[in-house]
Formats: sequence, structure tokens, C-alpha cells
Amino acid sequence: MTTSRRLAGEFLGTAFLLAVVIGSGIMGERLAGGNVAIALLGNTLATGAGLAALILTFGPISGAHFNPAVTLSDVWFGQIHWKHAVMYIGAQIAGAFAGVAAAHGMFEEAVFFASQNVRTGPSQWWSEFVATFGLLAVIISCSRTRPTSTPFAVAAYITAAYWFTSSTSFANPAVTLARAASDTFAGIRAQDAPGFVVAQLCGAAAAAVIFKWFFASSKEVSPYGNQDLPQPGLRDIS
Repeated sequence: MTTSRRLAGEFLGTAFLLAVVIGSGIMGERLAGGNVAIALLGNTLATGAGLAALILTFGPISGAHFNPAVTLSDVWFGQIHWKHAVMYIGAQIAGAFAGVAAAHGMFEEAVFFASQNVRTGPSQWWSEFVATFGLLAVIISCSRTRPTSTPFAVAAYITAAYWFTSSTSFANPAVTLARAASDTFAGIRAQDAPGFVVAQLCGAAAAAVIFKWFFASSKEVSPYGNQDLPQPGLRDIS
């Protein structure tokens, strides 16, 4: 798979992920009649199901990272060169904003509009640390022990994390930045996004270090597996 195709896969996959997150948040809020729990449940189920489908769809193309934290962990495990990681992250961020715009268009909202949804404070930051640590732990461990189950394990974890974290588990810097451009159920104020991103990167780094130690004697593999699911392996591309 060429670099351009991998980058296009990351762009499209992340765009669809954000379309699912934002679109289901808008639909859930409109149909819930003011019941926030019902709105969150709809948002949760759609995100979990969509994430599993998207990883299975784009995994053979790009490795289905959709998340700068996952890409950076791939750098740590030696599966992707920094040069290509930067391109991956750029594609993910661009795709995330494209997905927000697509969701807004489906619900007759402005293309972008700044969120006023307050999400800040130590408990929220700690939640993002925990959520992202857990996400990377699931990806790294499952990809080494049962790679074909990784898409479903990731989807199940995110579905659970929506409910056991006070932040509703963004666990993704690209998703966080893009959700700041959506004043909807799933949004976050722009001034609150940096705290989330820092917490996410710290959680991802902690998971990468700890799980590299756990599997120190194992063969290095890429997130999302090395058998039926693809390896990004961009260091092999000239």
C-alpha cells in the first residue's frame, strides 16, 4: 500500500469516525426530549458500533489508527518512522474536521461553530488520562495476543469508557480538537481542549512504556495487529 493511499485511509476513516460521534450526538439529543442519559446512550452505541466497522474497513489500508496517540505509540514501538507519523497525524486532524463538517451538513448546522460545552478540571483531565491509557492498553495487548479481536475489543472499551469516565472518554487528540468546532452534544470548548490533549498524550505515553515492558520479550508488532489486520509499516516505503 502506497503512502498516499494510507494517508487517504487515515483521512477518510477519521472523518467517518467524527461524523459518527457528532452526528449521533446531535440525533440523540434531538430525540431524547431533554433526557441526557438517553442522548448519551445513543451517542455511545453509535460510536462503539461505528468504530468497530471503521477499523475493520480501513485496517487493511492504513492500519486504522484514527488517533495521533496510537500513531505516536507506533513510533515508540518502532513500527513507523517519525516522518510518516507526522503525515499520519496531519491526515487524522484534517479528517476529523472534515467529519465534523459532514455531520453538521447532515443536520443543517453551520459547517463549524465554536463549542460552548465546558469540560475542564482535574477530574476531567484524570478521566482522559485513564481513558487513553486503557485504550492503548487494549490495542497493544490485544494486537499481540489475539489480533483479529482487536477491532471489537477497542469498540467495546470505548463503549464502556463513555460511561465510566466523567469526560465521556474522548481519548484522541484529533477528535478533541475537532469537537471544539461543534457546539453540539459532543462538543468541547476550545479553551478546554489543550488540557484534554495533554492528559491523553500522557496516558498514551504511560501505556506505551508499561506495555512495552510487559511484552519486552515478545516480537514487536504494530497497533491493530500483525496477522489478519494490517501493519502500518511506513518505514518500508520509499
